[in-house]
Amino acid sequence: MTYIDLRSDTVTKPGPEMLKTMLEAPVGDDVFGEDPSVRALEELLANMFHKEAALFCPSGTMTNQIAIKVHTRPADEVICDETAHVYNFEGGGIAFNSGCSVKLIHGDQGRFTSDQVDSCINDPSNYHLARTRLVVAENTSNKGGGSVWNLNDLQDISLLCKKQGFAFHLDGARLFNAMTFDGSRPEEHGKIFDSISICLSKGLGSPAGSVLLGPKDFITEARRVRKLLGGAMRQSGYLAAAGIYALKNNVAGLVNDHTHALELYNALKKAPSVANVTQPQTNIVLYKLKSGISTADYLARLKERGILAIPFGPDSIRMVTHLDISQQQISQACTTLSTT
Repeated sequence: MTYIDLRSDTVTKPGPEMLKTMLEAPVGDDVFGEDPSVRALEELLANMFHKEAALFCPSGTMTNQIAIKVHTRPADEVICDETAHVYNFEGGGIAFNSGCSVKLIHGDQGRFTSDQVDSCINDPSNYHLARTRLVVAENTSNKGGGSVWNLNDLQDISLLCKKQGFAFHLDGARLFNAMTFDGSRPEEHGKIFDSISICLSKGLGSPAGSVLLGPKDFITEARRVRKLLGGAMRQSGYLAAAGIYALKNNVAGLVNDHTHALELYNALKKAPSVANVTQPQTNIVLYKLKSGISTADYLARLKERGILAIPFGPDSIRMVTHLDISQQQISQACTTLSTT
């Protein structure tokens, strides 16, 4: 059976043109700084976001963890939302890699305010407390159902961070989805954040890779930490070339993913097994099942009918649209979901 795979936007595969670009990419040893395709990707994104430098890494988890490591010292504290990817889905890396504690904010679908951040800041003169050093935002928020931050809220948090003397990092795994939704520009985000992680292997459709953006001295230290974590690759230009192709060709298609997510939302509102569904802003659809319905049984029934999704809590399901899902498949999925 050919499945309609809505588990994640990470399941996309390179198309013929992306593969051709990868095969023809000029490469070198990136550890020696000699891979022209890697350098081109880093320069492209640094210029796009008006940042001084960039670093290509294997994954978004690595770019986030490198950023946290460079911004902090052991026994510092990181502030983020309780749903944040850096806290929930990166294997406890904040503690393991950086030796930091975490203070969690109960936000709104992964988003929070400067007042909430302010209430979490520890008194630096009180040596009983961890030293607040970093704030992390995630845009879009995965566990928030692809929710998009208000740019003014981010600007307010940025001003607070500057005033207090600590850093503001963006987990921008799906930032291009956010910019597609609200029309914001890369340079606006570049001004707000001290560092930004951009994932290429989600909605943009590359097979692997993320890029960390920031000041030159920050990226110099980040390169050292990348080596420490085993993330320095050799002829990684083949992967970087896919990222360049994605940035030049796949961003415009994100609006289709958002439209498809809304179609799923409208179908799920009619579904007999669904208690409620969160209206999506971007490409992630979260919904809860009615009481008494087993998540495992429900997902098994969907699979029997040709649809793949994943559990996202004891009674919740996540679906993610992406460039490998056609309009015909969405229509078919909607028909199935509305009666399941």
